[in-house]
Amino acid sequence: MPLIPFKGKLINRTDEQLLSLFLRENNMGVIGELFGRYMHLVYGVCLKYFRNRDDSKDAVMNIFEKVSTEVARHQVTNFKSWLYVVTKNYCLMELRKTKRHTKMQPEENISVFMEKEEEFHPIDGGREPDMENKLQDCIEKLKNGQKKCILLFYYKNRCYREIASELKIEEKKVKSYIQNGKRNLKLCLENKK
Repeated sequence: MPLIPFKGKLINRTDEQLLSLFLRENNMGVIGELFGRYMHLVYGVCLKYFRNRDDSKDAVMNIFEKVSTEVARHQVTNFKSWLYVVTKNYCLMELRKTKRHTKMQPEENISVFMEKEEEFHPIDGGREPDMENKLQDCIEKLKNGQKKCILLFYYKNRCYREIASELKIEEKKVKSYIQNGKRNLKLCLENKK
């Protein structure tokens, strides 16, 4: 399916609006914009599993193709969370294929990857109302920079670039605030159990 330019502003639309537009019009320019918002995250997950930049770049392209054909077959309510699961599953399947054909070194064993796998963070989606209340309480306790970045990224669906521009800080700082904020949220939520 060729990439069709879309006439109209896509950057100002939410993930849900873009997903709905893609499902309605099957326009690759729309799904490209939506995927592009999280491409750096997809690449990061791939790099974590493959530990090789070239393989990770190839995987990102393959995942985009998979997403563009699979998204219509699923009830996707949170694109970012769904994309994370698709990416993780793709990587694990590729590693299993590799393991069948070549003997991996002990440090590259699939179980090592799975042990290092971060648990699914409650802020990544699929929360119960009770968890949402606890999460909101913990977000309020974050340092100001972390709180702003977490809210913009997870609740306003802004990308790093947009957050950096809005808060007038570097993208690296945005990433740092989000990572540290997620870590602090996890600790706060564990204390609430």
